[in-house]
Amino acid sequence: MKKVIALLLVLVMSAMCFTACSDSKTESSSESAAESSVAESSEESTEAESSEESAEATETAEFTTVAEGVLTMATNVAFPPYEFYDGETPTGIDVEIATAVAEKLGLTLEVVDMDFGSIITSVQQGKADCGFAGMTVNEERLQNVNFTSTYSTGVQVIIVKEGSDIATADDLANAELIGVQEATTGHIYCADDFGEDHVVAYNNGATAVQSLVNDKVDCVVIDKQPALNFVEANEGLKILDTEYVLEDYAACVSKDNEALLKAMNTALDELTADGTIQAILDKYIK
Repeated sequence: MKKVIALLLVLVMSAMCFTACSDSKTESSSESAAESSVAESSEESTEAESSEESAEATETAEFTTVAEGVLTMATNVAFPPYEFYDGETPTGIDVEIATAVAEKLGLTLEVVDMDFGSIITSVQQGKADCGFAGMTVNEERLQNVNFTSTYSTGVQVIIVKEGSDIATADDLANAELIGVQEATTGHIYCADDFGEDHVVAYNNGATAVQSLVNDKVDCVVIDKQPALNFVEANEGLKILDTEYVLEDYAACVSKDNEALLKAMNTALDELTADGTIQAILDKYIK
């Protein structure tokens, strides 16, 4: 009987020990799981904060410019009324809009005059921050630079001498030589439509028009606004009523400077909204 009682006591003690051990393991396991969950939650929170901070940093990333505190604008100052010299000072639509953009960005504007065909290369190579030059947005240029929002619309027109046989855009096919400004869309369109053999490219529009006056070309294809200025300054010339191409003007910016592109677009949007850009256009285009 004593042996039976002793055996029962051993069994009871064993069961109690097993239960206690199991409870201890369960508690330990629960505590470990809880700690792991807290740690994972903390890591996720840290990662989320880090991600938000990274996104915020990207969003507010400061743009860079060629010269500190300066917005360097590449252009060809022979394209009135978009850019021309008033004495020795560059002025015009593009210069005034670029000045307003620079002020919005807390910068001063510096205008660098160069051949039109060198503007995109200058921006690509980091010698200029942007190009404002009555420049049309097209697929070929988009391969090399980015463009801001459009700030003006341009029209390619045809200048001829009074009494010319060229009366419409269709008559360009009969022209022996068409004068254009080198690297402009007028140059590109005419070369594509009529072949390089029938196109003579000049460094600027004024030289192309002078060649028309001197009978070296049959007509000149160029943007409407400078065309109006050239015709007014040269007796015996006229602009055909028919348009050749309708285009959008924008400023070009390096593909490596997305922050500057974004800042300039914000500035242009604000200047459009408050009427500044329209006032500049109305000042020069009657």
